[in-house]
Amino acid sequence: MPTFQYGTTAIEYDIEYADDKKDVSIIVEWMEGIRLIAPKSITDEQIKEIVRKKAPTILQKLKEVNEITEPPLPKEFISGEKFTYLGRNYRLKVYRQEGLEKAQLAFVRGKFIANVPRGIDESRKRQQLLKLFKTWYLEHGKAKVQSRLKLYCAKMGVTPNDVQLKEQRMRWGTCTSEGNIYLNWRIIMSPMSIVDYVLVHELAHLKYMNHSNEYWNFVGSILPDYAQRKEWLRINGPTLTLE
Repeated sequence: MPTFQYGTTAIEYDIEYADDKKDVSIIVEWMEGIRLIAPKSITDEQIKEIVRKKAPTILQKLKEVNEITEPPLPKEFISGEKFTYLGRNYRLKVYRQEGLEKAQLAFVRGKFIANVPRGIDESRKRQQLLKLFKTWYLEHGKAKVQSRLKLYCAKMGVTPNDVQLKEQRMRWGTCTSEGNIYLNWRIIMSPMSIVDYVLVHELAHLKYMNHSNEYWNFVGSILPDYAQRKEWLRINGPTLTLE
């Protein structure tokens, strides 16, 4: 993914080339990040110059996108706090135990149960539980995505090279030219319908490596209500976070 440094901010963007384009369009969305649609005749240097000139506007648009839904305060990892998995909230119960070296996390009968060393300070407790929660989401999300992957690959007639959940700064999903699909682990906090949308969104790129009308028609043939799902994610995406 190309990156342009503007002051202290690194602007990452994707480029799509279109035969019928005469100028460059810049689209900023929560789901897609920053996307440039450009004519095939344009050079890399010309694109960089356009991004440089438009950087203030791009950053302002990013700010507006990030304010669609105000992100919640960072999690404190205390008893009674709620954590979301597949669109449902589950409470956390924290127990302090003697003789424990590191925090432990389990999901038991509809609750997150954390055991932490009795003398641990709040900062270390938070760091350890944050890491454990991320690991939990990654592990459980991987199993859930794999089950949905079989369903949609059969429907769409595509086979990705690999599908992984990983940390991504902004994007909800990425499909590489090699056929690898990467999903932001935070999407596992959203309802299953939204997880399906992001998965289908990226699987569709195995047939269309762009966002053309043909691409969206293909997505719509699998998820007729994709626009509503996309809008939900645009509005609610910022709330899917632990930090």
